[in-house]
Amino acid sequence: MKEIVGMLNGFVWSNALIVLCLGTGLYFSIRTRFLQVRHFREMFRLLFDGKSTESGVSSFQALSMSLAGRVGTGNIAGVATAIAFGGPGAMFWMWMVAFLGASTAFVEATLAQIYKEKHLGQFRGGPSFYIERGLGAKWFAVLFAIVSVVSAGILLPGVQANSIAESLNNAFDLNTWYAGFGIALLFAAIVFGGVKRIAKFTEYVVPIMALGYILIALFIIVLDINQLPGVIALVFKSAFNMEAGFGAVFGLAIQWGVKRGIYSNEAGQGTAPHIAAAANVSHPSKQGLVQSFSVYIDTLLVCSATGFMLLITGKYNVQNPVTGANGAVQFLYEGAHDIASGPGYTQSAMDTIFPGLGSYFVAVALFFFAFTTIVAYYYIAETNISYITRKIESPIFYHILKISMILVIVYGAVNQAQLAWDIGDLGVGLMAWFNIIAILLLQKPALAALKDYEKQRKEGKDPTFVPEDIGVTNAHIWNTIRKNKEI
Repeated sequence: MKEIVGMLNGFVWSNALIVLCLGTGLYFSIRTRFLQVRHFREMFRLLFDGKSTESGVSSFQALSMSLAGRVGTGNIAGVATAIAFGGPGAMFWMWMVAFLGASTAFVEATLAQIYKEKHLGQFRGGPSFYIERGLGAKWFAVLFAIVSVVSAGILLPGVQANSIAESLNNAFDLNTWYAGFGIALLFAAIVFGGVKRIAKFTEYVVPIMALGYILIALFIIVLDINQLPGVIALVFKSAFNMEAGFGAVFGLAIQWGVKRGIYSNEAGQGTAPHIAAAANVSHPSKQGLVQSFSVYIDTLLVCSATGFMLLITGKYNVQNPVTGANGAVQFLYEGAHDIASGPGYTQSAMDTIFPGLGSYFVAVALFFFAFTTIVAYYYIAETNISYITRKIESPIFYHILKISMILVIVYGAVNQAQLAWDIGDLGVGLMAWFNIIAILLLQKPALAALKDYEKQRKEGKDPTFVPEDIGVTNAHIWNTIRKNKEI
């Protein structure tokens, strides 16, 4: 199993995908005139735009649901793994993925809004929908839907469950089987309540958990604030092969920074558009800008908090470390060799500041981070099943998905960590390949929607969307939305 997954990852996560991810983000940044900078205030203003209806959720609920998917084990265990295998420089490349990826997130979320549909009374959308309607390639859309169901429903949940179980075992010595069954039961209680319960759950839990984690991390950083300038310098030197102790991992810094950056903030992966489509807004660009902002929250705040904790406390390592001439580099490795890459690194960093309590806090934080991500994965898989079966008015397929994910969660909790991560990487990579190619081919409507939004804002209007105004003729749901006054 390990050999097969490893071989597939070698193809999926080749340098071509890394270049494609960074290159697409740079391309869309230029095409949108760096909207991630120009519209930063607008992103914040739009967080509370729109209201929940019978068909859709509010902008803030959609943001919370997308953050539930973005903010997960990648922000704790993923950052630790990236630094462990890629050195401190991996942090810089995670930042780059986030900055450039904010424009990619705008494009995919806007497209999801433009081409969304209604199924069983709920707004549904995502790459499968905009591939079929925008590109007219139904075979491609069905293929993406199948890959997404397999990735979000089978490959990815095991990583989150594994990290939860591992951290609970580290902190509370809880048997991983017990952890797996507990996660599965709680998951069932949430998802059997439907989309509205998922939205309500994430709306309250995600902001609290993210803010609490960031505040604790900031407290740890402030305690050793005198080390922060040196740590930031180390990140940049390591990122560009200017730090002797990390010369051997320069290429790994880029590879692991990009890989874990995409895994964490999901920009371009094609997961967040499913949730973005559920938002009830008057113009697609509104949710596009909100989703751009969520990338910042995920990586520039939560991931950075974890990274700085690890670097300031010295609780990290690199695979097969090379000792440099600089004595400080050797000191940073000291005492870290026996810690397995993953949540254990972050728990160890916390324990240096809060002896006996740090591991508990990380375990609890990781539980909420990863669990909400599992719930978001369910919604993504459910949306793609909705696409495949949208002509069949039956919930039986959703029940099959729920039962399958419950089994996957238990299996993932007791699985080997490395295999769980490799399987998760495979799911992320497959979705990223399909989605990035799709949005590059279908960029015109998203860019036109941005210009239309900016034009209406300049005229002092609260922008409303008429698909025909930007040359889109097959987004009929917007005529129904205006007629029913759902926006």
